[in-house]
Amino acid sequence: MRSSHFEVALALLERRGEWLIQLRDDVPGIVAPGTWGLFGGHLEPGETPEQALRRELLEEIGWAAGELALCHRHVTPQRTAHFFRGPLSVPLQRLQLLEGQDMRLAGLKEMEAGAVWSDRLRAHRPLAPSLQRAVALLLADPTLSPGPPLPPR
Repeated sequence: MRSSHFEVALALLERRGEWLIQLRDDVPGIVAPGTWGLFGGHLEPGETPEQALRRELLEEIGWAAGELALCHRHVTPQRTAHFFRGPLSVPLQRLQLLEGQDMRLAGLKEMEAGAVWSDRLRAHRPLAPSLQRAVALLLADPTLSPGPPLPPR
């Protein structure tokens, strides 16, 4: 019998004190449909978590990430989630949303409230459990929070 345990790699990408989030599709059968989550996804056979995340970022937003550092691992009987932190080195407008309903940059205070506004849907949508965990991590551990802001371009 095949194990039902799976692994995912998720991106905590920060730009000027805000974090890149994805509004997941409203499709039955996917994890946390219609909620805000992090970009990333399942590991394919033979992939490391970092390789999987880099592949997912190309597939989901057409962006080749620079530095990514593993900052947290959350293990349950069903899933291992690898959280990577890195800078989003390009403006949001340079990304191409290829998966999901919306994407945006959001501050910790806004996400801490539990729902984030989508301009595309013109509605607030809740946070997926993985994003709730990430927000709690960022609030609890200042070393994961953003460094000094980038100079304006």
